Amino acid sequence: MVNIVLFEPEIPQNTGNIARTCAVTGIRLHLIRPLGFDISDKAVKRAGLDYWHLVDLHVYENLEDFFQRTGAEDLWLATSKGPRPYTQARFRDECYLVFGKETAGLPPSLRERFRERCIRIPIRAEARCLNLSNAAAIVAYEALRQLDFPGLTGTGEMGEAP
Repeated sequence: MVNIVLFEPEIPQNTGNIARTCAVTGIRLHLIRPLGFDISDKAVKRAGLDYWHLVDLHVYENLEDFFQRTGAEDLWLATSKGPRPYTQARFRDECYLVFGKETAGLPPSLRERFRERCIRIPIRAEARCLNLSNAAAIVAYEALRQLDFPGLTGTGEMGEAP
């Protein structure tokens, strides 16, 4: 099982898109407060998130609460400041893919603490960064690929490739 961690996410649409990725892949979703939106049952239903019941969701008061409750050690921090591309990471079962908030990314103290585990998605030099939900999907599917897509359907309606 792979885990996606969103540190203080601000934009509900990004988290909704990431939640959908988690729902279709079986990835656990961890949200670290404060959140920039409401995730109550009423708010989720109003937003039409009909897949929300498929999301294995965990919410934490802060980063310390996250570490205390999960004991997470196998973390990979996705940051535009990362020293190496995400394709060089060796993802393992039960790893945590950590993404920062849209306006500020991950805190420098966290990046320093896990300096050797900071990865980036290559982009053009003149571009700032990718959208959070796109970045999460890219890294998540690479982790799943390396783990041979555990628990996911291997063929579509057309059957095996010729």
